[in-house]
Amino acid sequence: MHIGFIEDTALRGGTQIWVTEAVKKFIEAGEEVSVIAPEESFVAQICAEHGANVATYDFDDIVLNPDKYEAAWIAGLSPCDVAVTTVHPPRNGFHCVDFGARCIKAANLKTIMMPKTGSIVPWYKREYYMPDPDVATHVICITDFTRKYLEDVYEIPADKISLVYQGTEVDRFTSSAESKAEALKRYPLLKDSHPVLGSIGMMENRKGQIIILQAVKLLLDAGKLPDIHVMFVGEGPDEAMLKAVTKVYGLEEHISFFPFTSEPNYVFDRIDILAFPSLYKEGLPNVLLESMSMKVPVISTEITGIPEVVFDGETGFLTDVGNVEQFAEAIEKIAKNPHTCIEMGEKARTLMDKKMNKKYQFDAFLECFNQVRGK
Repeated sequence: MHIGFIEDTALRGGTQIWVTEAVKKFIEAGEEVSVIAPEESFVAQICAEHGANVATYDFDDIVLNPDKYEAAWIAGLSPCDVAVTTVHPPRNGFHCVDFGARCIKAANLKTIMMPKTGSIVPWYKREYYMPDPDVATHVICITDFTRKYLEDVYEIPADKISLVYQGTEVDRFTSSAESKAEALKRYPLLKDSHPVLGSIGMMENRKGQIIILQAVKLLLDAGKLPDIHVMFVGEGPDEAMLKAVTKVYGLEEHISFFPFTSEPNYVFDRIDILAFPSLYKEGLPNVLLESMSMKVPVISTEITGIPEVVFDGETGFLTDVGNVEQFAEAIEKIAKNPHTCIEMGEKARTLMDKKMNKKYQFDAFLECFNQVRGK
């Protein structure tokens, strides 16, 4: 089987890391893999290193001159049996799923378009999931919430949708005494810092990291958890804003910023709680699965597919979107009850091992591809 990936972004967030991992695994399994991605993007560079056939394009120019890149996309798609396409936001009228389908139709290719999504954005069009009735299309959802939404709201037939959880690398995200010692070296904090919260990934509005700062200030102003500390690890457009708010709130001694890392396991070994107050546009974030595999309890928001793994009061706590008071209360509950933290971590790890182990999830994707192809 020849598997294609279309990744229309220059970012290197959780989805892009998953794409690179999937490409590597499928190539190791003996499958042919092609990738279409922007020039010099994270996905293009890493997938080329893994041995994939990579076709690139100018990320900005394709919006203005899509015809200029049609031949390159057709060449990249022509050998593919399936083309897995992340459903990214439209860019001034350009959308990767729609353009991919256009190329498949123009060249009369056998390729099956497979939009993959976990996020639901109400203003997205149905065409981002079912672009053209003349092009064979099958949607992959990574959360059951998304699957139901596509059926109920967009009226996409159930037989055109598959649910495949992405999972995480449980063996990789396993704590040890050695990794904890290394984590302390890589991420030095004040000696008595507790609890240590982690915010890992893209720093952007939809992730709601401002909620973390507001919750920390609320706790400190109330005289609670005087040694609390937050590690922001990653990059993104909101980084400067978060640093500025940290100064305005006077939280410099309680907040640290660290760069993007390809080894987040050491971050999880350094923190007590994963703070994930996302506001919208989420699926089933990789960082949640990785954290839970490392036995780190999660505080998140009750949106999209997150409640499918974060069971309130069992593997973590769920809060209402944007509710600073609830988020602060959840931090205090875990911090002041060490046994709760341990129990939540153990339950989280058990869930990941039984239902979210990526060792088996890549096989599930291959099985889905073959079923869609009728093999």
